[in-house]
Amino acid sequence: MATILTEAEAKALLTKVLSYSKADECEVNLSGEKRGNIRYARNEVSTSGAKANQNLVVQSAFGKRVGTATVDEFDDASLEKVVRRAEELAKLAPENPEYMGVLGPQTYLKSNGYFASTANITPDARAEAVAKSLELTRAAKLTAAGFMEDYHGYQAMMNSKGLFAYYPDTNVNFSLTVRTDDGKGSGYVIKGFSDVNKLDTAAATRIAMQKASASADAKALEPGKYTVILEPTAAAVLLENVFFAMDARSADEGRSFLSKPGGKTKLGEKIVDPRVTIYSDPTNAELPASPWAGDGQAQQKMNWVEKGVVKNMAYSRFWAQKKGVKPVPFPNNVIMAGGTASLEEMIKSTQRGILVTKLWYIRPVDPQTLLLTGLTRDGTFYIENGKIKHAVKNFRFNESPIIMLNNLEMLGKPERVVSTESDTNYLIPTMKIREFTFSSLSDAV
Repeated sequence: MATILTEAEAKALLTKVLSYSKADECEVNLSGEKRGNIRYARNEVSTSGAKANQNLVVQSAFGKRVGTATVDEFDDASLEKVVRRAEELAKLAPENPEYMGVLGPQTYLKSNGYFASTANITPDARAEAVAKSLELTRAAKLTAAGFMEDYHGYQAMMNSKGLFAYYPDTNVNFSLTVRTDDGKGSGYVIKGFSDVNKLDTAAATRIAMQKASASADAKALEPGKYTVILEPTAAAVLLENVFFAMDARSADEGRSFLSKPGGKTKLGEKIVDPRVTIYSDPTNAELPASPWAGDGQAQQKMNWVEKGVVKNMAYSRFWAQKKGVKPVPFPNNVIMAGGTASLEEMIKSTQRGILVTKLWYIRPVDPQTLLLTGLTRDGTFYIENGKIKHAVKNFRFNESPIIMLNNLEMLGKPERVVSTESDTNYLIPTMKIREFTFSSLSDAV
């Protein structure tokens, strides 16, 4: 059986699986993917490969007793066997008081995340894309280590109440670290796109090369509070901790930065600078996403933070029923609106500050305030009187993205960026922040 099924093929297979069900309710999820990759280090390709995978997950319920079973074989006997297994497990399971049952048919927004250009990438095309990068680093006597991975897949679901959903999509991520020969300078770049035609590996490589060469003679700077310019790659790993925590239940139960004493929450309150708007939109052309959530709920365009005010939180169907509100699924993409300032304008407007390429090894310090710690990496630069003066040694930071978004000075245009912590794609602007806290120095390059 083909790894990537069309909508009609997926529908036919799911209809067959449901025909075997004897449970009160049954939901079947089907997914398939093809991935290809090429990896290089020390200016030489080290590995390349491709893999294909397809899975079927059956969830059966008798009342509030629920069982789940998975299979990757698709002959009729295997399909019937996985349905029986899910039913056996359901009968053995204790009742789940939070089980809400399956949804009826839904209406979904139209979203296009599939690009034939990406779906049809060949090993030769990957090799050519990486060769463009390697030609540049070899000629400049710099050392490159990178990874390019492309994805073509689909998700489909159907249940016993007649719901059906199908979504095909593609993606390509390219990441690169460039080092100087003496190992003292390091530059980094990461790019992600749904359409591989937007990926320019040579242009990305030049960015990493410039940062590597410029960071070779880094000087130590005293830790403290500085104005910082966070490139989108650096900002994303902090901001996603806000995105992941927009959950109503954890806020209601006092476990979140959105919690208030007495079981109240900050819904409807201003928590950050009024220039901050964070929203989701599965139909966004630069960051398309599935128009349906994992349980089949329809995704809508939604503002989570609007002009600094918390407008919405994610409510599971169970928690929404408990609170007497409409359910709101977690989004499948997240976008932060930006401004118009260019990176050059931000640098020019800075008397004394630090330009940050990348933050990594992010760890929570205090969930109630979203205080995080981590390190700068791969190109950190000191700005003085509106110009980049020299590279600086890396810092450890202690900062909350909520405090950070209250100290906002300038915003650039949103760019598609890949989080180096979660591998998730976002649209995030470059941002200039005052009083960002660097707590100590780091010897890492």
